[in-house]
Amino acid sequence: MSFFKTLKVAWEGLMMNKVRSFLTTLGVIIGVAAVIIMLAVSAGAEADIADQINALGANLIMVMPSMQRAGPGMGGGRPVSLKYSDLTVIRDNIEGINGVSAEQNTSQDVKGGGTTLSSIAIVGTTSGFVNVHEYRVAQGRFITDQDNDRANKIAVLGYDVAQELFGDVNPVGQSVTLGTVKCTVVGVMEEKGVVGTTDYDSRVYVPITLVFKKFVNARFGGTALRVVYVSAESKEVMDSVMEQLNTLLMQILGTDASAPGFTMTTQDSIINMRASTTETFRNLLSWVAAVSLVVGGIGIMNIMLVSVTERTREIGLRQALGARPRDVQLQFLLEAVMLSLLGGLAGILVGVGGSWIFNEFGSMRTELVLASIPLSFGAAAAVGIFFGYYPATQAAKLDPIVALRRE
Repeated sequence: MSFFKTLKVAWEGLMMNKVRSFLTTLGVIIGVAAVIIMLAVSAGAEADIADQINALGANLIMVMPSMQRAGPGMGGGRPVSLKYSDLTVIRDNIEGINGVSAEQNTSQDVKGGGTTLSSIAIVGTTSGFVNVHEYRVAQGRFITDQDNDRANKIAVLGYDVAQELFGDVNPVGQSVTLGTVKCTVVGVMEEKGVVGTTDYDSRVYVPITLVFKKFVNARFGGTALRVVYVSAESKEVMDSVMEQLNTLLMQILGTDASAPGFTMTTQDSIINMRASTTETFRNLLSWVAAVSLVVGGIGIMNIMLVSVTERTREIGLRQALGARPRDVQLQFLLEAVMLSLLGGLAGILVGVGGSWIFNEFGSMRTELVLASIPLSFGAAAAVGIFFGYYPATQAAKLDPIVALRRE
């Protein structure tokens, strides 16, 4: 019997029990869809992390001073931290950088234009912020070194804050009250939106020295710079900049290589560290999806064994009319493979559609991994062959005389 004739007979066998065939494919559909959706969720999580970190700026080096270090002959330790004045030292002595910045955050109610906004993020920062973070001013100007030297009561509004407080009125020159501190608006930032978990348009930027003076407690290390951002000119000079920074910071802090009192981290290292975490998560999800495919395969094998039992007389009749055992084996193997492939195609549609729905209407970001489509479809085909082989072999082994006598 020709292959295409056998294929036609196998298809007719499946169509005799349409509902059962559909229910059998559900396991494969769920498994394939799970592979696609779970990999899309994992890829979306990785993309979110990368976007959030890259939104900080290009070629960033983050310096995080430790707050304590042990000294020779000291029972405890003494504070080790960078100060605002150290930023100028870094900027003037490190070659190959675009800028240096630091931030100190707080949260205050903001009043202006007859409107009050509750719990708005107030970001104390420096003049290098716009260069380091590649974030531009749409109206007016940004904070200057002179503003920080004098702790001037000025503010630069995020795009949404400006819209909510002043609407169509130009905010530059207007007054806003941050908590109990009255400030003059000198600028409005361009619209940037939400990156990761940070809404850049819903923040107010002020001199970092103003935050130290009015909003934090200096007695508890409030004036210490917790993170210093240094932007290198390019990736090619990153190593050189880090080497210069390492030497200069130890001089500033009075430390040595055995206990430098600070750590330096780049964007790539953070992304790689987070990626290793999401990779573990992705592997777990892949195993869950694989289990779903295996369960679907077991369902196919179970139904095919039942089908062989129910169609014993049909098998005996075909063999009596000249069908060879390998024709019978191929027929039932094709039935199992077709169930898997149909389930695989439906699973791809469900998986791609589900990924899109989660991304558009859900709370999680998904990124379709194109490689997951042939991967999951190939897995579905392998499941059909693997779990269909045994029932097909059992059908081929039936004695035609015994099969014909079967009631």
